[in-house]
Amino acid sequence: MASLPVYRWRLAPEGLATFRQLRALGLRPAGQPVAAQLERPRRRREPLVAYLYRIDLARPVRPMTPAKRAALAKANAARRICPECGRDAGYRIPPSLGMCVPCSDAPTELAA
Repeated sequence: MASLPVYRWRLAPEGLATFRQLRALGLRPAGQPVAAQLERPRRRREPLVAYLYRIDLARPVRPMTPAKRAALAKANAARRICPECGRDAGYRIPPSLGMCVPCSDAPTELAA
């Protein structure tokens, strides 16, 4: 099994880009295999790792269709509805709370 070339932070050769860099260029990896690995060292922890893809094999990002846009809006709206009070919170409800902030801050009645 061949291993991936590993480059240190900011020392990757031209022609390779991370997923986010491809996206900023309006490109996507398009199913190509990972070409290399980028490592950023950190103290007392394992290094941060990013995968690099070849820019010449990348393809343009597919355009957003009206149906896809509607489905995304519906999914985002569902994450804003509080299951306790049923109101639109105006923000994405944190999974750690499971409800909007006013409902989580409200005093709970103790069952007797």
